[in-house]
Amino acid sequence: MSLLKNKNIVLGVSGGIASYKSPDLVRRLREQGADVQVVMTRGAQEFVTPLTFQAVSGKPVRGELFDRDAEAAMGHIELARWADAVVVAPASANFMARLAQGRADDLLTTLCLATAQPVCIAPSMNRVMWADAATVANAHLLASRHVVLMGPAEGDQACGEQGAGRMLEPLDIVVHLEQMFAARRASGPLSGVRVMITAGPTRERLDPVRYLSNRSSGKTGFALADAAVQAGAEVVLVAGPVQLQTPDEVQRVDVESAEQMLEAVESRIAEIDIFIAAAAVADFRPAAPSDAKIKKSGEQRTLALEPCPDILSTVGHRATPPFTVGFAAETNDIKHHALGKLQKKKLDMIAANRVGDPVSDGECVGFDADENELLVLWDGGEQRLGMTSKNILARQLIDIVAARYKMSR
Repeated sequence: MSLLKNKNIVLGVSGGIASYKSPDLVRRLREQGADVQVVMTRGAQEFVTPLTFQAVSGKPVRGELFDRDAEAAMGHIELARWADAVVVAPASANFMARLAQGRADDLLTTLCLATAQPVCIAPSMNRVMWADAATVANAHLLASRHVVLMGPAEGDQACGEQGAGRMLEPLDIVVHLEQMFAARRASGPLSGVRVMITAGPTRERLDPVRYLSNRSSGKTGFALADAAVQAGAEVVLVAGPVQLQTPDEVQRVDVESAEQMLEAVESRIAEIDIFIAAAAVADFRPAAPSDAKIKKSGEQRTLALEPCPDILSTVGHRATPPFTVGFAAETNDIKHHALGKLQKKKLDMIAANRVGDPVSDGECVGFDADENELLVLWDGGEQRLGMTSKNILARQLIDIVAARYKMSR
């Protein structure tokens, strides 16, 4: 399995003859399972057309900082958050100089400044330009700021000379990126930490064909599992009935009811360092489920309900509980209800969000949606995570959990 699988890569292309290799780099990254968004400078578009990159990446090419449609929602910031890495190949001498100066005068340099993820550049220029004192100084300055320099290689150059300055071959860049992600995972904030995450809804049986449940999609829990793995954790995912692909390197346990989820959690919790309860566990279940299908009749029926086990409270009240993170999906008074849950269930942290009815609200909030926002609370502190995709939100939340977990040890 490639370490680039499911990685979001922003591939920046600056102006230079080596940009003809960049479409092949896109192809090789996608072969390894990466999702690639190409960003071109105006100079790059003089060498290779945006249509070429759109064809090989499957996405429209970005190039303008002042794109009215993309920037209506602060698109350059959203793209910077989306990326697991920004890779500039080729990186011309001019691009390196602008990046070293901290300039943000086009979309690509702005992304490099706006991202919190690794920025990697593959220099490409004439050997004399590469050896020039200004370029050498820029390379040292960028390296000191943790920009990853990949290459350049030595060999024949487009100008007919030989020497250092060739852009690394696409396959070599892929290898560099895999090595970088492997090193980041090994030294990640949750390296060696055992994490259990619950996800999705539960189904509480009414009869052989009917059940009580909710609209939870499981997307947040699965995104958290993937983010925790990328942070170096060993992850167990206890999943309710959802049709989602298991993240790589995650041990998945499928359950249906709240009782089954409790059993799966309790059988493994003694070995867990961090427990994140992202599942929307049913609060009530039918008190007397029927063994046969309940037939339709004209009579009014009363359904007796009983409480489901409270998994989160059970874990929080253990004699030696793991670092425990809960979720609170509320329709009103979000902070008030979340703080009450934090204290009552003896949690270390809680992530609260508003949920709504798509019929009455006009849009789906929380459940089923691909985006969300969270208010993260702990004893004496809080942090708001603004509306963004659940994958990005998961990475942000895992970073907070990792930091608070280390402080609690």
